[in-house]
Amino acid sequence: MKVTLIHPCIGRRIGQPYIRSWQMEPLPPATLAGLTPKDVQLAFYDDRMEAIPYDEPTDLVAISIETYTARRAYQIASEYRRRNVPVVMGGFHATLCPEEVSRFAEAVVVGEAEELWPQVLHDAERGTLKSFYHQTQSPSLALVQPNRSIYAGKSYLPVSLVEAGRGCAFGCDFCSIQVFFKNTQRFRPFESILAELSKMRRRPLVFFVDDNFIAHPDQAKEFLRQLIPLRLRWVSQASINVAYDEELLQLMVSSGCQGVLIGFESLNPDNLKLMNKGFNLARGGYEQALANLRKHNLRLYITFLFGYDHDTKESFAQTVRFAIDQRFYISAFNHITPFPGTPLYKRLQRENRLLYEAWWLHPSYRYNQVPFRPAQLTPEDVQHGCVQARAEFYAWRSIWRRGLAPDARSDPLMWLAFYWINALFRSEVLVRNDYPLGDKAWQGELVPVRQQPLAFAP
Repeated sequence: MKVTLIHPCIGRRIGQPYIRSWQMEPLPPATLAGLTPKDVQLAFYDDRMEAIPYDEPTDLVAISIETYTARRAYQIASEYRRRNVPVVMGGFHATLCPEEVSRFAEAVVVGEAEELWPQVLHDAERGTLKSFYHQTQSPSLALVQPNRSIYAGKSYLPVSLVEAGRGCAFGCDFCSIQVFFKNTQRFRPFESILAELSKMRRRPLVFFVDDNFIAHPDQAKEFLRQLIPLRLRWVSQASINVAYDEELLQLMVSSGCQGVLIGFESLNPDNLKLMNKGFNLARGGYEQALANLRKHNLRLYITFLFGYDHDTKESFAQTVRFAIDQRFYISAFNHITPFPGTPLYKRLQRENRLLYEAWWLHPSYRYNQVPFRPAQLTPEDVQHGCVQARAEFYAWRSIWRRGLAPDARSDPLMWLAFYWINALFRSEVLVRNDYPLGDKAWQGELVPVRQQPLAFAP
């Protein structure tokens, strides 16, 4: 049997290359490849950087989708459906919207795939695919061992993505992660992560993609002690709590941490309460947290969200001034996105403030547009404010000023990377705006599944 793994892009403008900063190694297909028996032939195509050979013979197509890639994934599935090839879909969006996804896939994996994937392959080989495969309990993360050989020949950014754990125990109202994992978080066995790291081709930087790498401090500390001998350079994401644990900060630096992404989200305490993220301002708030982090020269990627009920037009300028004055290594200025299934989506739906029930499928929706009615601003105000915030933060005068910060200059490689990534983000400020969901050059129509699941000849 031959299985084709596909990673869909968000969309594509006619005649333009795909956005470069969105071209990191995709973990989901590599994870599936690592779970696939050796006697199954695999092919992998990354829709972000290569054409998909739809006419190449295959017995099953597997696509992991997120909400932003759903429309494009359905286009791809439609092409295979015309060729009588069954498609299985999984991932966050498939779990959040299984009935919708089932309209465009012969089989839908709901939940984590580790224990379901072998059954999917077994059924596909026999032509007996089920419409849904439900993972009701959290599978062992000892099974996770990505097969990175599928990345060969593809020019990804020079960052290796590694999953140390899954989930998040916090309940931020905008976050689909906490819905998918039901406010739980668990770590992979240390030996499994270390084995993966030892087999990887060494790249300049490892990105531990966990949504909160330090959620369990004692466990994180033990893992960091085991990382020290590997002499890695790594970055990850963390809650602001990391700033108040001196031993943890020291171990992060000793093990090679080069920077950390922290979601500040808003400078307004009332907005943080709405997000269920009031803990951001505990223990002295941002000022004390930043002072603690800076003692260790940790580079900071700080994210902000706009469109909450207490935002005004002044919120954008105030936030950008703060980010530049604090000389953050990089920063993101995005509107809140009501992902399906989240408390935010349900609240906006209840308040009749959604502009579209399924914005990710609406033909007029574009990336960076605001798909709801904010309380004190128009959707256009928020979109324009985010674009202007990015433009100001990534203006050359801001880049030069921030590049002189002690944390930016403390390591030659990371100082060079600072200018490269800031220049890249600067070049994409307008390119990302109004970016289409789905391929604009695609001429077909979405083809729903047949009444009976497709089956290939044995």
